Amino acid sequence: MGERPVPARVRPSWDDYFITIAWVVSSRSSCSRRAVGALIVTDKRIVSTGYNGTPFGVANCDEGGCPRCASDEPAQAGYDWCLCVHAEQNAIALAARQGTATQGATIYVTLRPCFGCLKEAIQAGIREIVFDQPFDYLPSLEEAYQTLVRQSGITLRQHNYSAAHPVPPLAAPAVHQTGPEMPDVTE
Repeated sequence: MGERPVPARVRPSWDDYFITIAWVVSSRSSCSRRAVGALIVTDKRIVSTGYNGTPFGVANCDEGGCPRCASDEPAQAGYDWCLCVHAEQNAIALAARQGTATQGATIYVTLRPCFGCLKEAIQAGIREIVFDQPFDYLPSLEEAYQTLVRQSGITLRQHNYSAAHPVPPLAAPAVHQTGPEMPDVTE
């Protein structure tokens, strides 16, 4: 009997592979505003994951745990009293909690990190941030954001996966009556 030829298949790039996993991680989020997933990779190995939601032991957003998420606050407002921990923060904190080094790692995120998460990634020694979807700021804050990127030497790049591929069905973005958590940069 002859051997059957194995049909050729296209393996995903490493970026596609890790961004897809970040989207699956985001499906664990209970945030009623936006589900975000992150994973930290060292030497092509996943060392930590995180998704946005309330701290351990606090009721989840979809259970009324975060008053901001349950409110009618407009996008980009009320962060001072938001109880949620961002996906990047969770991935970094959980790596630290497990004693896993993040020095020189890459973090893959479904949404470009906010200013605070950018600073925390830099402090954690992460050398590269790869994100799927943009998160835009008004020009003055965007300038400060880009200055921090340049001065720190961290690599920040978009891998626009979701524009060309379907997002895993479990990771569909949350919908809230106040609209998506994106700033209005048309002002």
